[in-house]
Amino acid sequence: MGNFETIDYVIFIAYFFIVSGYGYYIYKSKKKEEGEVSDSKDFFLAEGSLTWWAIGASLIASNISAEQFIGMSGNGFVVGVAVAAYEWIAAIALIIVAVWFIPVYLKNKIFTMPQFLENRYNQTTSLIMAIFWLFLYVFVNLTSILYLGAIAIANMAGMDHFHTIVIVMAIFSLFITLGGMKVIGFTDVIQVVVLVIGGLATTYIALTLVSEHFGLGTDAIAGFKAMMQDAPDHFQLMGTKPGPGASQAEVNKYLMLPGIAMYFAGIWIVNLNYWGCNQYITQRALGADLKTARTGILFAGFMKLAMPVIVMLPGIAAYVLYKNGALQTEMGVGEAFKADNAYSAILSFLPTGLKGLSVAALTAAIVASLAGKANSISTIFTLDIYKRYINKDAGEKKLVIMGRIAILAAIIFSVALTWNDALGIGGEGGFTFIQKYTGFFSPGVFAVFLLGMFWKRTTGAAAVAGVVGGFVLSVFFNSYAVDLFGPETILWTAYQNAAGHYEIPFLICMGWAFFFTLLMMIAMSLAGPKINPKAYGLDTAMFKVAPSTLALIVVTLLCVAGLYITFW
Repeated sequence: MGNFETIDYVIFIAYFFIVSGYGYYIYKSKKKEEGEVSDSKDFFLAEGSLTWWAIGASLIASNISAEQFIGMSGNGFVVGVAVAAYEWIAAIALIIVAVWFIPVYLKNKIFTMPQFLENRYNQTTSLIMAIFWLFLYVFVNLTSILYLGAIAIANMAGMDHFHTIVIVMAIFSLFITLGGMKVIGFTDVIQVVVLVIGGLATTYIALTLVSEHFGLGTDAIAGFKAMMQDAPDHFQLMGTKPGPGASQAEVNKYLMLPGIAMYFAGIWIVNLNYWGCNQYITQRALGADLKTARTGILFAGFMKLAMPVIVMLPGIAAYVLYKNGALQTEMGVGEAFKADNAYSAILSFLPTGLKGLSVAALTAAIVASLAGKANSISTIFTLDIYKRYINKDAGEKKLVIMGRIAILAAIIFSVALTWNDALGIGGEGGFTFIQKYTGFFSPGVFAVFLLGMFWKRTTGAAAVAGVVGGFVLSVFFNSYAVDLFGPETILWTAYQNAAGHYEIPFLICMGWAFFFTLLMMIAMSLAGPKINPKAYGLDTAMFKVAPSTLALIVVTLLCVAGLYITFW
């Protein structure tokens, strides 16, 4: 790392050895207690051993990755605080998951999402979704995290180091992942501490850079106020719908985040599907008791409220500096300009010592997410495909071995895809890339889970149609609807993107795809029995919360309300 001094190397290497050493300690202590043969549920779920704070920290560490640090910071550069909606709505989504979704999973002893679908619907739905999740996690999630993280670190070290950084991050994450979910969960606590401290340090320096640029000294508060005065449009949560004669920049912002319309559409589907129907996330809570799981999830939701300070503000600071003549080289020149360079542009100005800490924070976010996703890939492949279809008689030791092989294969394959940006991740912004391509599947998946949990009449045939139909409808709205019905209808307004093609905002596409998938599934299920024999039993006692839990929910909701009132 060419811009590193000795102290930066010391801090970064110390982080590496602390996390690795702690992970090895957890692994050895677990092995000493349980012997050589590990239980598959313990390997994949750390059953009963994660505390509420470990669950909450692991959720945040796995969620906040390069897509946030790099991608969301890049979106902050383009649209400003409006992108924080993903984080703040997530806090509410986590409340919904903790109160209503997790009790259903735990009562029915669900360990994987495909298992939920097979128990509630049928084997076909389960197999379709198992294959889908494996492809999504490898092709979209693992690959984009590796690519975006390596780009950010390589920008500081010189692009010649890109491939080396990819390999090092992959090996580091592999080391943690092979120890199982317990190792991942407890090392994530360290990762979150490093992530928050390093992230806050970067934000502080970003604000002082703005302050210095405007001749206000090294005052972070003054820098924040200067940003609000210089770029007031970047501190509005609700973007306005572009009118006639709007600039391409305004149109691009609306296509990314379509103002208040997104609150009636995709923003909820993105969050509820991600936090409630996603093996990679729910896996942290599935091995715990209800109170521990709920507290951990709500703790993560509360932490989500502060994440925009770490992942978004540096992007707005980079925009203000760039707008006023600074960071011209760091952001790229001509075709090389990328909004996703915003975070690494700020990192390049960090003083000695803090640079090592901030890169350690970024690495912590990347490695934690890689480990979490690789473990989920391993869990789904081993329990829902290998055990179910390939080797039904596999014992516990064999399942753990196959789980580790799946982890290794997933990491190697994602490295290969990352090597030359085979998926074109860098073309449209990392955060948008992930939301967009996940969004093709999210409406159908969420509809299937929602009706499966809370409407006893939903049939297996409707579930298969929902999974397939949700994807088809998403493709239709994103790619064909404008050509068939024009850019302006009662359902949407389409705008010309930078390439000159008419496009409906993808969050609006998700909303309509979900709505029509839901209608289709309801219509099909009405032809079946009034109560599906495979429906889950629910009772009101499942959804009651303790007074301490209710207090945390109220505090979170008040904070969200305060943020929206402030930045509306």
